[in-house]
Amino acid sequence: MCQQPPKTVEWRAESGQTAYRDALAAMDTRNRAIGEGEASELVWLLEHPPVYTAGTSADGAELLDPRFEVVEAGRGGRYTYHGPGQRIGYVLLNLKERGRDVRCFVHSLEGWVIATLADVGVESWRAEGRIGIWTRDIDGREAKIGAIGVRVRRWVTMHGFSVNLAPDLTHFTGIVPCGIDEFGVTSLKRLGIELAPEAFDAALHARLGDFLATLDGKDCALP
Repeated sequence: MCQQPPKTVEWRAESGQTAYRDALAAMDTRNRAIGEGEASELVWLLEHPPVYTAGTSADGAELLDPRFEVVEAGRGGRYTYHGPGQRIGYVLLNLKERGRDVRCFVHSLEGWVIATLADVGVESWRAEGRIGIWTRDIDGREAKIGAIGVRVRRWVTMHGFSVNLAPDLTHFTGIVPCGIDEFGVTSLKRLGIELAPEAFDAALHARLGDFLATLDGKDCALP
């Protein structure tokens, strides 16, 4: 049975699109406020217009066709695409109150997405040496269905994850997603699952308490 999340974490779900630069600015402001004890922690779900984002390890050679705006994100990782049909989860938590363990945070975040995908009918997993959330595509090969990218500033987290519900998968061809070109990208729609953003949000919320309990309890199963 899913654990109830604490009411001290604000849950915000947007129905429209939010420009990526606007989201970055809002995250920056909220991150500082959480760190100073002036705002509650936040889970923020939204969708962006098409954009390529560059992490701190981005390699310019992996930007193959900059058909959309390219924005330096400030998070870890390389190039990622965000756009309509993809659900973004920005997770702003105060790790000073949750053990100061970044590896556990990332592992717990991955576990939250994997558990939620299982609840909506998709088996997914971590893959050693490959960042992201992986599943079996319709051709039988492994493919990425979710991306993970975080930043931690003064022990307050920023950024988070993205999950492909029903994006235009051709938009990923303008980059080498996360620097991995041996595997493709897939979505719930490609796997035959039609799921509205609101339904995915509800599935995530049902697992929020489990995610926070795993993080706080350090039950990360790290090697």
